[in-house]
Amino acid sequence: MEFKILVVDDEKDIVDLLKYNLEKEKEFSVITALNGKDALERAAKDKPDLVLLDIMMPEMNGFDVCKKLKTGTATSGLPVVFLTAKENEIDEIIGLELGADDYIQKPISPRKVIARVKSVIRRAYMEKDKTIKTDEYVKFKKLEVDTVAHTVKIDGEDVFFPKKEFQLLHFLLSNRGKVLSRDVLLNHIWGENIYVVDRTIDVHVAKVREKLGDYADYIETIKGLGYRFNAE
Repeated sequence: MEFKILVVDDEKDIVDLLKYNLEKEKEFSVITALNGKDALERAAKDKPDLVLLDIMMPEMNGFDVCKKLKTGTATSGLPVVFLTAKENEIDEIIGLELGADDYIQKPISPRKVIARVKSVIRRAYMEKDKTIKTDEYVKFKKLEVDTVAHTVKIDGEDVFFPKKEFQLLHFLLSNRGKVLSRDVLLNHIWGENIYVVDRTIDVHVAKVREKLGDYADYIETIKGLGYRFNAE
């Protein structure tokens, strides 16, 4: 799954830096704007999944852009992350009820920006997907997962799963038949405020499969999207 990010800053060097580093992650495509007016036009036209928005810009500052985005019919649910160069602006951000989802202080650290962007997108994605669920006890054929007792039984035998592997199996099995992106899995299991690379999910899926025996093939890799427990 690819997410479209709108980067807005009147300093082209910063825009280019963020575009380069975000697109290196492969899961992001980046569109850009160098001022607030263009940002609003691009947001309406290109429908990004998140906006990285500088505060101090000429003519229309980031606060005004954010207000218009959050009150616009087509952009009201669009996540916004502020880029701020001054510490006192952070207090102002916190004090204003603009609906911004996060802020990042300059000078820009590409790694920090990527982590924050992933965190906000995970949170927004999870909130939109009302079909995702977790049940205390789930069963498929002779595979049973009980979160109260923290046990996994395969053909009536207890099989030990460490905490993260247990959570991963439980989440996939609870949502069997549904494709779950790596972002959704990372957000649910590791939390939205922790930076974890996508490869972490792949490693844990491999470990879960090793323990599942005849049930291993039910966990399918959906190329470019994520994973699915196929119960068919």
